[in-house]
Amino acid sequence: MSSLDDLVHRVRPPRGEAEGALVLLHGRGASELDLLPLVDELDPKGRLHVVTPRGPLSLPPGGAHWYAVARVGHPDPDTFWSSYRLLEGWLDALVDHTGVPLERMVLGGFSMGAVMSYALGLGAGRPAPAGVLALSGFIPTVEGWELEPESRRGLRVATVHGAQDAVISVDFARVARSRLEGAGIDLLYREFQGGHTVEPELLPELRTWRGETSSAAESSSRGTGA
Repeated sequence: MSSLDDLVHRVRPPRGEAEGALVLLHGRGASELDLLPLVDELDPKGRLHVVTPRGPLSLPPGGAHWYAVARVGHPDPDTFWSSYRLLEGWLDALVDHTGVPLERMVLGGFSMGAVMSYALGLGAGRPAPAGVLALSGFIPTVEGWELEPESRRGLRVATVHGAQDAVISVDFARVARSRLEGAGIDLLYREFQGGHTVEPELLPELRTWRGETSSAAESSSRGTGA
């Protein structure tokens, strides 16, 4: 049985009753601490249960990883699927622990963490979250993983990428935009004039997007009696 202890993580509990949850996945070689500065930017009023897990793999050049990099856009299948399954169970444990269902969670991440957020949020056979926040990542091409457009129509996704990104080319974001719009995703797409980083000037817009996404999910959940 999966447990929250399966992944090292940090928790920022809500101030009062949670209106939803936010899970932020770090990039290559970082840790569960890396995206903590985004927590107050995206949820300044503390309305969400926020959790930042650490990737399970320790690989060169150091730090934590979610998968081995075969080549950009194409994660190593064995390590990708190992982390994917681990995150599936860990998210289920998070639902049990917080009482916040997946449909009221925003899954987000930077770089490698964005890839895993795309994979878990859009993958066939997975329930849909409230939204996906992908910062400087790509939709993975890996054997056995498929985008599930039928059940994702209307899902809220925010894709942000630097036009001068030398680590993960902005072309990956443009391909993602085409695929997501073709699948009927409710997409916020932004490019900025920068590299492989989080653009501070876009954080107010992302904060608004996150708030609207959480509010829409909460309203939908109440409407269905969940």
